[in-house]
Amino acid sequence: MGTDSGQGIVVSLKGVAKAYQRGSQHVAVLEDITFDIRRGEFLALMGPSGSGKSTLLNLIAGIDSVDAGSITIDGVDIVGLAESELADWRADHVGFIFQFYNLIPVLTAFENVELPLLLTSLSRRERREHVTAALSVVSLTDRMDHYPSQLSGGQQQRVAIARAIVSDPSILVADEPTGDLDRVSAGEVLALMGRLNSEFGKTIIMVTHDPRAAEKARIVLHLEKGVLVNALP
Repeated sequence: MGTDSGQGIVVSLKGVAKAYQRGSQHVAVLEDITFDIRRGEFLALMGPSGSGKSTLLNLIAGIDSVDAGSITIDGVDIVGLAESELADWRADHVGFIFQFYNLIPVLTAFENVELPLLLTSLSRRERREHVTAALSVVSLTDRMDHYPSQLSGGQQQRVAIARAIVSDPSILVADEPTGDLDRVSAGEVLALMGRLNSEFGKTIIMVTHDPRAAEKARIVLHLEKGVLVNALP
């Protein structure tokens, strides 16, 4: 896994706004969100349900599109990308960690982690090397031939983290990564994410309701009704 110790800006949001239509009603979800994230930072987004946390994460990850403002990641203005370009960009630059793991039941841990690499030009041998390295980081090389149903919740989330880091993305985005785990498993996953940040220099943006999870982050931003109520120092 690569280590990037550079301290430049990797994520820059300026005047980001998002709203949805619910019937005839125009519902503002995010308003004038502006902040930067430095490379190698660990940022937690907190706030009550409906505050816009997951929407903001999806905008940064290029899953959803803004109504106004700009989002620049690793020098690329993703707001200006066509859908096909955005899909390619996500594959190269974003690692996703979900609350419910999103593993494919009929694939082994190895095969689940390998999935993002099937879209690359890597050879089969190179893919195996990358997958083995990622599973080693999450301490699951001894479970690589197991199916998700044969793994605990904590182990499944660690497989999902290995899948997220296998392509060495610019950013890791995590949406309630411990929300479906017991306290012990959650602690193990958070320790792993902390290690990815401190040892491997991964830039992590995490949405969480859990104050214990937020404690692992170096910066915590709070959203209230789509507005940042605290700014980055």
